[in-house]
Amino acid sequence: MADFRDVSDPRVRPIAPADADRVRTLQTHLRRPSPELLEYGVAVGAGFVSVAETASDDAPVVGYALPVDASTRPGCHLAELVVAPDFRRQGRARGLLAAIVDDADGAVTLQAHPDNDAALALYEACGFAVVDRRPDAYVDGDALVLCRE
Repeated sequence: MADFRDVSDPRVRPIAPADADRVRTLQTHLRRPSPELLEYGVAVGAGFVSVAETASDDAPVVGYALPVDASTRPGCHLAELVVAPDFRRQGRARGLLAAIVDDADGAVTLQAHPDNDAALALYEACGFAVVDRRPDAYVDGDALVLCRE
């Protein structure tokens, strides 16, 4: 079975300050957004965006992934991943995940709502496994913690 990262996505590029307005709009699709974290990530260039066509600076941004460093160990935590509804089911989240995994210097963790079947199926297909459960992490319930070594 081929690794999901075998082919890089030409629609994925590093996040840039010029992307700030669009990623702010995309962030509204998240259950638990962190506007402060997003502002910091955009300012320091942490993360990746998926663009409508090819990874040019002027192509419209339709998704983003925002990692944060794991302060006590190698690797990172994927704090936010979102793709605009009209651009889902096109491999964009998979491309963003591949960029995060390739860029990380160790394991990548993330959390997902247990009822988010589409996200959980994607993460499992990309080699993530559930390693923990965080009670009441969301307003409407627990979060599953997933990891890819």
